[in-house]
Amino acid sequence: MRRQADARRKFEQYVTDAIDGLPDELASQMDNVAIVVEDGAADGPLLGLYHGIDQTHRDSWYAGVLPDVITIYRLPLESRARSEEQLAEQVRVTVWHEIAHHFGISDDRLRELGWD
Repeated sequence: MRRQADARRKFEQYVTDAIDGLPDELASQMDNVAIVVEDGAADGPLLGLYHGIDQTHRDSWYAGVLPDVITIYRLPLESRARSEEQLAEQVRVTVWHEIAHHFGISDDRLRELGWD
């Protein structure tokens, strides 16, 4: 049980490191968003999921709204990684990918930019 708790804490640290690694000008623009870690998605092998109203769709009516939620799924990411370094990198890519959705960047645009 302790080993699982240690693995989860290490994974959560990778998520924190990914957030801390954002350029300051980008991190300062994040607004009303929570980032959480869950073991896995009920809908299948997702690595991460953004749920909310991205910044390009916010207007003067946007007030008193619950935070957007970025969920990072631990078990699918861990199952893909062959090393701790690879896991840390995949977590970073996934966190940044979902944060891009918070800023209104679509999956199609991310693919165009090389973020498959």
